[in-house]
This record gives sequence, structure tokens and C-alpha cells, in this order.
Amino acid sequence: MLLKILLVGVLIAGGMAALKDGRLLAKAGLVGVCRPVVVGGRPDGSLLSCSKGRLEGYPNLEKKSCNLAYVRARHDYWRCPAPIVVSQSPRG
Repeated sequence: MLLKILLVGVLIAGGMAALKDGRLLAKAGLVGVCRPVVVGGRPDGSLLSCSKGRLEGYPNLEKKSCNLAYVRARHDYWRCPAPIVVSQSPRG
């Protein structure tokens, strides 16, 4: 009985850690994601393309001193004064 309780506790803790990380939610399309735009074969960290998430909508980068450059049908493009490091989820 104690083993079952411990196993359920470990599974719940693992699930909470996966959700807190955010990569799982981003891969599922539930939260908005921003990626650097590739210009001339190299990623330009000062221009970001943000896609909409089902739960949160488009990310707002105004708190990071970025300005909304233009809006397309499925992406918002933000211009930032300095390159922003965007964590890339591992591909698998």
C-alpha cells in the first residue's frame, strides 16, 4: 500500500515538473511561443516571430522592451533593441 502511495506521489511530482517547465505546453500548442526569425541563413535574435497559444493567445513582449513590428495572419513579429535568448525545446 505504501509503495502505491509513493508511486502516485512520484508521478504527480513528475507531471507538475513537466508542466512548470512549459515545453510540454508549448509543444501541445496551449501557450504562445516566440522564435527568432532567420535572416540570411542566421537567426536574428532581435526579430521574433510569435505564434498564438490556445489558452493564452499571443505572447506580449512589451515588458522586455520590445515593440510590435507587424502582424500577420498567424504570427506577431516583435522587434527588440537587444537580442533575446529564446529557449528552444529539444526536437524529438
